[in-house]
Amino acid sequence: MDRDNHTDDEIRQIFSMKKIAVVGMSQNPQKDAHMVPKYLSTHGYDVTPVNPNADEILGKKCYDVVSDVPGEIDIVNVFRPSEDVLPVIQEAIKKKPKVIWLQEGIHNEQAEQLAKDEGIKVIFNRCMFAEHRRLV
Repeated sequence: MDRDNHTDDEIRQIFSMKKIAVVGMSQNPQKDAHMVPKYLSTHGYDVTPVNPNADEILGKKCYDVVSDVPGEIDIVNVFRPSEDVLPVIQEAIKKKPKVIWLQEGIHNEQAEQLAKDEGIKVIFNRCMFAEHRRLV
């Protein structure tokens, strides 16, 4: 699977943004969808969980959908299967984030194009944890 063509400098700029909504964040500490946001929160990021199946994760209130998250969002980080990404992106666009980040193994051209058409940067098939450790 390909990945986006953003440069390391562009990815570093994205990491200067601090407000992240994580769609599909997990309560299970063994899953990447828990470990990655936990890592980011311990490195100064304001992480908000988005998961309709949980009330709270890592001591933070969970929201059913991205558009329910109060205030501005810089990055929407997505832990959902590629085939489930389109409605997530459609919902995320309502919040006008600067970036939509699809985790490693996630790629949906139709959804990505929708975001790009709204002026939102799209990162796909990259792990925020791995990229942060590599670049920051």
